[in-house]
Amino acid sequence: MTARYSGNVHGMHVLTFHERGSESPVVERLWTARSERAGVFSSIASPHWEMVVTRRHDTTSLTVRGPETKATEAQCPADGEWVAIRFRAGTYWPECLPATLRDRRDLTLPPAGARSFWLNGSAWEYPTYDNADTFVARLVRQGVIGRDPIVESVLRGAGQACSERSVQRRFARATGITHASYRTIERARTAATLLREGVSILDVVHRIGYYDQAHLTRTFKRLIGQTPADVARATPQLSFLYKTDPLP
Repeated sequence: MTARYSGNVHGMHVLTFHERGSESPVVERLWTARSERAGVFSSIASPHWEMVVTRRHDTTSLTVRGPETKATEAQCPADGEWVAIRFRAGTYWPECLPATLRDRRDLTLPPAGARSFWLNGSAWEYPTYDNADTFVARLVRQGVIGRDPIVESVLRGAGQACSERSVQRRFARATGITHASYRTIERARTAATLLREGVSILDVVHRIGYYDQAHLTRTFKRLIGQTPADVARATPQLSFLYKTDPLP
């Protein structure tokens, strides 16, 4: 299923998002966006890393972005197009672990030509929204990305055979953040999605498990960059936000 989102900055249409799931077990979500005009938006916290292809003014690049543990203000250029592959927690690139990219320390890979870039010593064609699954399958097949199954096990709440310290270390290595940070960010993103769907602030507080409305507001200012009321009004624009499965 493909979903479409649009938003406004100071009353003006800025970004339109489309998103869909993936056939790949290592991909959390695929999304694409187009900007109608320049503007500023809130880049909200996210526990996932992603590869993002940017096309603008006949120039194409691929940037690897790490998890974000806080909201930041971001500039959106006019006439831009983006295609992104957001990877599931536990999937990682051994050559550049998520922690090295955390909080917008992005890495743009060098171009190999107008339609390709260099990755691990080989030229790769830039993926599109339509062939992203094929691109990811090649990444897996050639061993460019790996996956630590203990992360998925932890998120399911399953027991672990190794020590708690070992589990924490492996979770942080594969995701770039701690398990506690992951849950805090996912909870805030879920709350923001509910507010966008019309659920009242008080209902969100009780449903998600915040102590009170003040707790929700403090968390939103840090991770979403807006107050709950701003999010409910859908203005100003947030970065890509989508509905996820509830945390166990």
